[in-house]
Amino acid sequence: MRILYLDCFSGISGDMTLGALVDAGADRAYIEDELSKIKLEPYTLEWKRVVKRGISALKLDVILDPEYPPKQHRHYSQIVDAIQKAAFNERVTALSLAIFEKIAIAEAKIHGTPIEKVHFHEVGAIDSIVDIVGVALAIDSLQIERIFSSPVPLGSGTIHIDHGIYPVPAPATLEMMKGIPIASTPYSLEMTTPTGAGIISGIVDEFSKSFPPMVVNQIGYGAGTRDLPKQPNVLRVVVGKIDPLIGKWQVSHEHLAHDHSHEHTHTHDDHHHHHDHNHDHSHSHNHDHHHDHSHSHDHDHHHDHSHSHDHDHHHDHSHSHDHDHHHDHSHSHDHTHTHTHHGAAPSSPQ
Repeated sequence: MRILYLDCFSGISGDMTLGALVDAGADRAYIEDELSKIKLEPYTLEWKRVVKRGISALKLDVILDPEYPPKQHRHYSQIVDAIQKAAFNERVTALSLAIFEKIAIAEAKIHGTPIEKVHFHEVGAIDSIVDIVGVALAIDSLQIERIFSSPVPLGSGTIHIDHGIYPVPAPATLEMMKGIPIASTPYSLEMTTPTGAGIISGIVDEFSKSFPPMVVNQIGYGAGTRDLPKQPNVLRVVVGKIDPLIGKWQVSHEHLAHDHSHEHTHTHDDHHHHHDHNHDHSHSHNHDHHHDHSHSHDHDHHHDHSHSHDHDHHHDHSHSHDHDHHHDHSHSHDHTHTHTHHGAAPSSPQ
């Protein structure tokens, strides 16, 4: 099974998600060609590589044509109609509508209006439509079968929107996150946008505090607009496969001077939350460890940096391993890519 893991350590937005998926290998030409099917005001997609606190990431900006100002307010029914008339494939249409439906339901609840009468403000802008449909196209391009996500930091403080000064997270954002694990953050700003919350609540199948058991194939980083003071403002996406026999795999290292084997059986269900808009959590732990071996490894490598970790673990079993590793690796990367696409519609940044 081909899976996608959204590592939302700095929150999530529509442009961050689309940038990260393209960085992970989604077909940009396919996405741009398909997006041109939506009848919107003219716009240009600008792709550029930026560095956020040491991490190279892909930044997407939707540039509007100044001669054709965007229609700032769109009714939910108009958006649904535009997506259905675009004649995307069945999966792209379903994913796009699932995200918009979550946003519309939340907006209707907050504003006390029937869903069919909901009209979108920032979310109705061109960039949000492009981001959401673009994400659906990217997931289709990557042939993702199941989507996982980490807990999501929402932010705090206040934000200026069309209605005035609102708390962060915005009411609609928080409404969409009901029943979904969220994470704390020290930053007094919006970490997760309504579009990001729509993606999380609309199409994520399962939540996990750590990476699910998987074989990693592709990794992508999508940049946000802000620069955070102590961490990279990026969304990391990981594409890979779930192997039903992954727990039985044994990894061998050619540099080991002698053979040894360990057999560990772990069952951890506590890190996974299944999201079907209802959440049941079950926890079970089975540990069975038998160790009767000793080994030592002496490798002479050197590292230009040092790490120190103190761990205090208590188990009903004991292990003794003495490894002394020093590594000397030097890497230098210099990438600069700028991609520009001219679509048939406009957008406003999120």
